[in-house]
Amino acid sequence: MPHADLGAFEEFVEHRLAALFRYACVLTGDRHDAEDLVQEALARTGASWWRVRRRHDPEGYVRTAMVRIWANRRRRRGREHLTADPPERPVEDAGLDRVTGDAAFDAALAGLPPRMRAVLVLRYLDQLPDAEIATVLGCSAGTVRSQAARALAKLRAAAAPPPQRSGTREEEAHG
Repeated sequence: MPHADLGAFEEFVEHRLAALFRYACVLTGDRHDAEDLVQEALARTGASWWRVRRRHDPEGYVRTAMVRIWANRRRRRGREHLTADPPERPVEDAGLDRVTGDAAFDAALAGLPPRMRAVLVLRYLDQLPDAEIATVLGCSAGTVRSQAARALAKLRAAAAPPPQRSGTREEEAHG
């Protein structure tokens, strides 16, 4: 990378790293996965910075790269090789709660399947139209709409209070 390009890339990273990390946290639901995702996306972007910096929205380019990298990782998870000795146990991190400020929402979002989560992140954080989301995820706009509707229904169900039992105490005692 030429020196001028390197300086521009370093400046971009310096100014946008925190925002990219927050975005990755929302996308992955895990601080460590988010760190890896940002690192990989920036490494790929840095390699082609000469081309990326001429675009209107370099940060959008990096965010799209993160979504694609993350979606591809999620697809390949089934091909991972399991080991007899698991890695050390992760440490609980309250940092993700600071992204949205709501631990219950973060937990509900983390419970969504990867594609649904990606659709919501692209639609509501990046404010992309369905056609662009479909292009990023490699699916149809109809799939984007149905995934969004299902994801929102799951989030609503998770946020709804548990149903109250009907009947009186006397009926319950004899029932």
